[in-house]
Order: sequence, then structure tokens, then C-alpha cells
Amino acid sequence: MSRRTFLVSAAAVAVSAGPLAVVARAAARTPKVLVIGLDGCLLSRIKDADAPNLDALMAAGLTAPSSIYANPLAPTLSGPGWSTIITGVWPDKHNVKDNTFSGAKFAQYPDFLTRAETAKPSLNTYAVSSWAPITDTVFSPNVDTRVSTPSAEYDTGTTSRALAQLRDGNPDVVFVQLDNIDHAGHSYGAASQQYLDAIHTADAQAGQLVNAVKSRPGYADEDWLIMVTADHGHTDPGGHGGSTLQERQTFLIATGPTLAAGSVRNDVKMPDVAASALAHLGIALDPAWDLDGRPVQQPAPDDFDALRGRLQSRVDETGIPAGILGFTHTPPAGWSVDNSAMGGGGVTEWRGWSFTTDEFWTQTQRDQNRECNIRARNVFAVADGDEWSDKTLTGSFDSTLVSPAHPVTGGRGATLTYTTYYRQESPQKGEVLVSYDGAAPVPVRTYTADVPSRTETVTLQVPAGATTVRVRFRYTGGNNWYWVIDGVRISQ
Repeated sequence: MSRRTFLVSAAAVAVSAGPLAVVARAAARTPKVLVIGLDGCLLSRIKDADAPNLDALMAAGLTAPSSIYANPLAPTLSGPGWSTIITGVWPDKHNVKDNTFSGAKFAQYPDFLTRAETAKPSLNTYAVSSWAPITDTVFSPNVDTRVSTPSAEYDTGTTSRALAQLRDGNPDVVFVQLDNIDHAGHSYGAASQQYLDAIHTADAQAGQLVNAVKSRPGYADEDWLIMVTADHGHTDPGGHGGSTLQERQTFLIATGPTLAAGSVRNDVKMPDVAASALAHLGIALDPAWDLDGRPVQQPAPDDFDALRGRLQSRVDETGIPAGILGFTHTPPAGWSVDNSAMGGGGVTEWRGWSFTTDEFWTQTQRDQNRECNIRARNVFAVADGDEWSDKTLTGSFDSTLVSPAHPVTGGRGATLTYTTYYRQESPQKGEVLVSYDGAAPVPVRTYTADVPSRTETVTLQVPAGATTVRVRFRYTGGNNWYWVIDGVRISQ
């Protein structure tokens, strides 16, 4: 039975390390992209399966485990998943909430092949999929060739068509979606041997595609970025659509220029596939596109990410698997946490501002919207009064996250940017305060209502003569909700 039965913002960036590198690469080799989508595939099960070709890609390049959203943003279904990967934006922008694609905003947020065609009409773009809605609906008619493989041929037909295009044609961008791993997940579950067998078959098909690339007569003059990804995960018994971490799992395996062999990163997200493909093709990412993805070739870690190696396992949060290292109260260099007014007791992990990860924080309690913290990456800061209050405590939650002193020039404007996600319940409050040269902090933004995951921009007017600015994030409340902060930067 085919799985068809189961239908139910980035800043402008340079395309490489610098203009000289771009010119040199363009003169030497032609950039090309291959994206292979393995529907419903779990990275953990790739590592358990007999998958020598995917193992070889991981050894040769980047492996990036990742996670996605859950309801109420969107369920962990293929429609929202593939739309996110292909458009480079999260469901709150492309508006695909299920597999009907009702209300999709593909005109505003088109697929990355359409963006490539618009920017460079001479490019040869090709998409083939075993799950027809991808090539019938997500990719637009502007793509040079879209093929929805007949059901009777399934992944075998999808692979043979893609192989013919890579062998006999001259494509610049190829997208291939293979579906049978998801079918095995639905029929037998992710813990089954049949699921591993399906990964083994897809691995062989992916290997054929990679070998076809390397066997091209002009391969020596071509510069290929190869990416392998998935739209969602699967439960051990089988199925997806819910909010478990296993259903929310995805990944990126990528080989190409600047991607170190055997490297592992935790800052990559689903929308990065589209952004990475466009950047590799030499297409500058226009801020007006409002993309959520950023090129994997251009990592942009923040101060919190440096804490990844210091994270600890659970203390009071017994619902989180003991093997997951996911929280610390120790801030990165230059940062501090003021808990002088913080109540006592409560759940250890969340006593004052904590630094954590999606895979740790979302497992404290599912279906309380923590899964919708989509724009924070890697390690982020959390003030969670709700979880802190799950154990005997005294006083209230009152904690302030304090940034290092950033150098500024007095008399000029400056811009504070940060990623935030704030869920409100009275009487809690979130305040952003700034102080110059150690003076008393003054509020520049206050949160007393829900704010979805987004990047905030605050314009600052630096007083004449000031040389430094420090930012404070103060969260006050009790048994209420939470506040996430990430990617804090000041520019002038």
C-alpha cells in the first residue's frame, strides 16, 4: 500500500567566504545541487541500519540532527514538513498545516527551485517525487521539470528517473523524494526490522544517485552540494503527527565545499536546506524574501552555543531520559544571571534563567507549546516559571539574564536584535532593559502578552559620551509560563 493512503528570516548574505572565493570558484567549477529527501527517516535508525552510502556521506561531510514543531503550529505531517524544507520558511509563514495544503502561501514563499529560476532563468531545475503532492503542489510550474512518479513504480521509478536526468541531462538543481521508509514506518513501526530494511533500500538508491553525480563526464568541472534530509520522524510503534521528540526528529547530511569531513553541528534547522542550495548556486538571499533558513556553509554561532559541551543531565526532571545532556545554570563568558530576588526551592533545572536545548526543554512537558520555539537554535536561554513551580518552593520567580558590556559610540543609534518566544499568564512579565556605562537600567521593551517565536529588533539611541551598553532580560512571575531568548546581538 502506498503512503498516498495517509493523505489526510534571514539577512542578506554573501554566497561564500568572500568575493574572491566566489570568483575563484565560479571560474573553476559550476555549482550544482542535489537534494535527496527520505520521507519519515530517523537519523538514529540510519546509524542502526546497513546504510554504507549514507554512512559515507556522513564521514565525508556534515551531519546535523535537528527537530521540528508540533501543534498548534502544525502537526508532524509530510505537507508541513516538505513545505518547510522546500520553501525555507516555517509553517507560520508558508501556512501549510496538514496534507491538504489548504491556505498555502506558496505565491509569497515559493519553493527554492522557483527562486533559483527567477534569479537565474538559465538554470536547469528538476524535481521528482514518489509522493505526488510535492511535485504537483509545493514545487511551482516555473520549475523546468516536475515529475510525480506513478504509484506502481514508487521509489524504483523515482530513482530511475533521477538517475537518467543526472546521467543524460545537464541539471543544475535536482530534488528527489523517496517515500518507502515512511511507508515502512506506518506499516511496521520505526523499531522494526522492516523499517531498517527500507532504510537499507533507500541507502542503495541514494548511493546510485551520488555515483551518478560522480560519474558525470563533466564532474571535474562541477561543484556539487549534496544534501540528504527528512520531513519528520516516526514512533517506534509506527506513525507520526504528534508531539513526541521521535516524531519531531529530522536531520541534514551534507557534503560540499567548506563542509568539514565528519563534522557534527546542532545549529541546523529544516529551512536551511533551501537557503543552502540558493547560496551554493551564487544567489544572494534577499531580506525581502523573509526566509527562516540560513546557509549551512556560513555558520553563525552565538554566545550561548558555546555552552553545548557543558550541559548536564536531568536533576529533578525525571521525565527526561537520563542520557540527554541539556541544561546548565552557568552562563557563557561575559554573561551573568542575577538571582538575588529569586525564590527558593522549586525544580532545580529551572531555578532562574537556564541554558538548554530543544531536545531537553520540550520533554519537560509535551503539548504546552514548547515545541513551537522554532527560531531558537542549538543552546538558548529559558526562564520557565511553569516548570520551576512543579516542586515545593518559596517566593516567586524573579531572575535577570545580563549580557556582557558591548562597545558603542555615543551619540549614534544602535540596533539590538534577539530571537524570542514568550508565553504569557498573568501576573508574569518579561522586560528588556539597557544600561549605558553602568548607569541604571531602563526598559526598552516589555512583554505581557503571548509572542510567537520571532526575531525582535529594538532601535537604541546611545547617549552622547557613552562607550558601552549592557542588556538585561528580567522575567518575573510564578506558576505561569516561560520566556526564551537566543541570538542576542548589538550592531551600530
